[in-house]
Parts: sequence; C-alpha cells; structure tokens
Amino acid sequence: MSATPVTRTCLLGDRTVRRVGYGAMQLAGPGVFGPPKDHATALAVLRAAVAAGVNHIDTSDFYGPHVTNRLIREALAPYPDDLVLVTKLGARRGDDASWLPAITPDELTRGVHDNLRNLGLDRIEVVNFRAMFSNHGPAEGSIAAQVDALAQLQQQGLIRHIGVSNVTPAQVAEARAICPIVCVQNMYNIVHRHDDALIDQLAADGIAYVPFFPLGGFNPLQSERLNCIAQDLGATPMQVAQAWLLHRSPNILLITGTASLAHLAQNLAVADIDLDAATMAMLDTL
Repeated sequence: MSATPVTRTCLLGDRTVRRVGYGAMQLAGPGVFGPPKDHATALAVLRAAVAAGVNHIDTSDFYGPHVTNRLIREALAPYPDDLVLVTKLGARRGDDASWLPAITPDELTRGVHDNLRNLGLDRIEVVNFRAMFSNHGPAEGSIAAQVDALAQLQQQGLIRHIGVSNVTPAQVAEARAICPIVCVQNMYNIVHRHDDALIDQLAADGIAYVPFFPLGGFNPLQSERLNCIAQDLGATPMQVAQAWLLHRSPNILLITGTASLAHLAQNLAVADIDLDAATMAMLDTL
C-alpha cells in the first residue's frame, strides 16, 4: 500500500514555497568559515537550484562570515519574484572561526543591515532569531528582548516576517505573544524527535517548521538500519531521512545544503520518493 504522495508546497508567512528548499551554509569554506573551495561551482549550485524550481533559500551573514550572502547576490540577483530568502541572526564569527553570541538589540540591528547590504535587498523576507544560550541545543531563557528588537525592525519595513531557531516550546510561545512567528527552525530528524508535539501544534496553526541536521544524533545501529531501508528503496540514507521528514508533517520545509551539483540533484529528488505505510512504520521505530 502506497502512502499518500506528499504535498509539494507550503506557506512560509504569506508566500508559497516548495517544500524542498536549499541551505547555503555549506557554500562557505571548511567550518563554515572563509571563501568556498570552488567559487564557480558555488555559483553554479545556486543557479541550478533556482533553475530546478527551488524558491526558498536559507542563509545567514555569519556563514563565512558574509560569504554565502555575497555568493547568493552574485549568482542570483536580480532575484526572481518568487524567491524567498531567509536569514538568521544571533551569532558572529571570531577571527579564529569560533561561534560567538550576538544577541543584544544593537547586534541584531547591525546584523539585519549587514544581511541587507550583502544580499542587495531593501527588505528581508524572513529573519530568524537563533537563540545562542548554550553550545548545542536549545536552553531555556527569555528571548523577549531579541524578538521585540526584530519586531521593531519589522515595523520599520526592514523585515517582512520573523521566525525563531534553536528554541524551546516555551520560547516559541513567548515569541508568538510578541509578534506573529512564521517559522521555527530546530534540530529534528527520525531519531531526534523531541519536537513532535511542537510540530503538530505549529501545523495546526499554519506555521512552518524547518529541521536541521537530518542525520544528526544517529547511533551506529540506527545508521545501519537506515542504510538497509535505503538500499531496499534504491535511495541514499540522506534521501530517505529527508523523505521521512516530508511525510512526517505538511508544514515541514527542507533546507538541506550542498556545494556539489550531484548532491543537489539527489536532494531535490526526495520530493519524488513515496514512502508506503510499512516503510514509514519501520522508520518510526528507529
């Protein structure tokens, strides 16, 4: 028995985007720092993604820093009317490539202006605030000051929509009490399921959920079982993990990144992978 084919599009704010988007992080150098290994290929990947129908690109000015946004502008400006560029704030890069918090209202304001300048935009479609209260996953703590700062920039016309990233359900609720939130970007995958209830709540409210690290946190046994399922489907483990996300909930958007044209084609093909009920059940047991 085949599962119902996944929907191909989803609302992100008031814009309709394809659910398979593109994440620009890997276009920067090693450790997301410095220029790309191959400048021409980086431009080619961006152009190929848009030519294939991708109309949602996730980026940040702290990738590089400044590298991916400048590549996006070089490759794609003037931008297609349907292209939605989403950036994030909340960090800066040290000279040693370290990741440092940048969460004061002044730092967030400077970050918005940096993104606008490097992308060549007058207004950014979506800005995510990425909470940097711990070295890894979400940690409790008020994000009211940061969301309020973005809401003020939104009122000035520099931002259309606001999202949050690396956050807890309590922080999502706090942000939604300040202004409309159009997306939540957290770590989530087949085995890292802590946001199950949050995803369902957001889906009911028409809010997009954008998972990162689709293969993060797997142990060797889980990886081996995923490899076996993927082999039976004639797909790669990454493709199956992404296909599972598309089937998991219609508000999930993918932003898998790559600096390879071949891997880009593999990532875009996941929209055509139909997982039947038996396969979904096997994947759920991971």
